[in-house]
Amino acid sequence: MSGPPTEIEAFLIHEARLLDEARYRAWLDLFTEDAWYWVPSQPDQTSPLDTVSLIYDDRKLLETRVRRLADARAHAQQPPSRTSRIVANVTREDDGDGIAVRSKLQLIEYRRERQRLFGGTVHHGLVAARATFKIRWKRVDLVNCNATLDGLSVPF
Repeated sequence: MSGPPTEIEAFLIHEARLLDEARYRAWLDLFTEDAWYWVPSQPDQTSPLDTVSLIYDDRKLLETRVRRLADARAHAQQPPSRTSRIVANVTREDDGDGIAVRSKLQLIEYRRERQRLFGGTVHHGLVAARATFKIRWKRVDLVNCNATLDGLSVPF
């Protein structure tokens, strides 16, 4: 028997919903001004600076990513992807000056008669902000990070 989601779990579910609804500007508002978003290209990669990453965005690049996704002429999203995310197994650890959260993600993306499934572990660095949280950093470790992955355009 499970109870209501914790505040952190509810926040992660809210983030997933914003992404599934393609509300990318609202998703961007969840991040702090100095945030970064990283999807490593290798299992157990320890730094985004040592080797190429699938995605490594600071706040400015996140803003550019969101602006491109919002553009109706964005070729990478014509037609737009339909997605469904499941967030599960949420655990929390205090990391000194914030909250470190680990969860599991399953993402189904459907676009152009093709369905793709992504799974992995997501790490969030959160800070408390006005009765909710802000994302200071987000790392997504995909199970198949070192596979050939074409056209990653929707955020995880």
